[in-house]
Amino acid sequence: MKIRILPYDASAASAVERSGAEVANESDRADGLVAHFACSVSDLVQALEADSSIRWVQLPTAGIEKWTDVIAAHPTLLWTSAKGAYAEPVAEHALALALALLRNLKERSRATSWGSPSGTSLHGCNIVLLGAGGVAEETARLLGVFRTSVTVVRRLPDPVDWAARTISLDELDEVLPEADVVIVAAALTGQTRGLFDAARLARLKPSAVLVNIARGALVDSDALVGALSRGELAGAALDVTDPEPLPDGHALWGEPLALITPHTADTMEMIVPLLAERIADNVARFGDGRDLAGRVDPAAGY
Repeated sequence: MKIRILPYDASAASAVERSGAEVANESDRADGLVAHFACSVSDLVQALEADSSIRWVQLPTAGIEKWTDVIAAHPTLLWTSAKGAYAEPVAEHALALALALLRNLKERSRATSWGSPSGTSLHGCNIVLLGAGGVAEETARLLGVFRTSVTVVRRLPDPVDWAARTISLDELDEVLPEADVVIVAAALTGQTRGLFDAARLARLKPSAVLVNIARGALVDSDALVGALSRGELAGAALDVTDPEPLPDGHALWGEPLALITPHTADTMEMIVPLLAERIADNVARFGDGRDLAGRVDPAAGY
């Protein structure tokens, strides 16, 4: 079995070889293709057009919105993404952002005098967690340490480990008024784009905080700026923004209730070895004819 790596990467090659497969040379026909981080959509399209023997493609990202068109153009291929592979560092960052908001760490980090004590404990909070993939599951697990009550909101209300309850996306508006912390960890699809608009943000109580570690377009940036400036929620922490990168001078940079990190929930140093593990696992599964991890559902959009 031969696997093409596009572009070639030593860690990916090592993962392929330790799973018993060969790394395909340029002239080889390949059974599978690993799109590594520097692979562009056009690179992938050209590789698939040049080699009709490829039956499986491993994508490097958890979200597939970048790859939607090429996936649609090759419906007979088996596609897998990195969903779930980066769950631990991203969930860790979600927790860090939530704690930073509740403990007013942005304000205190800039303080030049003692000021007045302030802050809210995460223990006992009601958490509304959007999504049910690996990141959401790991986030729910970490939150269990704090005796929180986690409500998971997903496309279908199937149970999720560590969650007190699971509801469908249609029921989101019903649970927002009781949320102390909202964590957005859902895939970006046609159904979820702009999910948190002005009307939905208005359903949050003024003491609630919002954390987004998924995709920037899940939250309407203009609506969020307005809600924060009017004090309609206590804070927002964003590792992803719309647009991204967030331009210098954007209103969110100057908003005292906004905490922004530059898409660093999973840095390259963190995710390169994690992708290698996903590659090794899926190459072994592919060779044995087993189900692959991170199988893409084109209809669902993730």
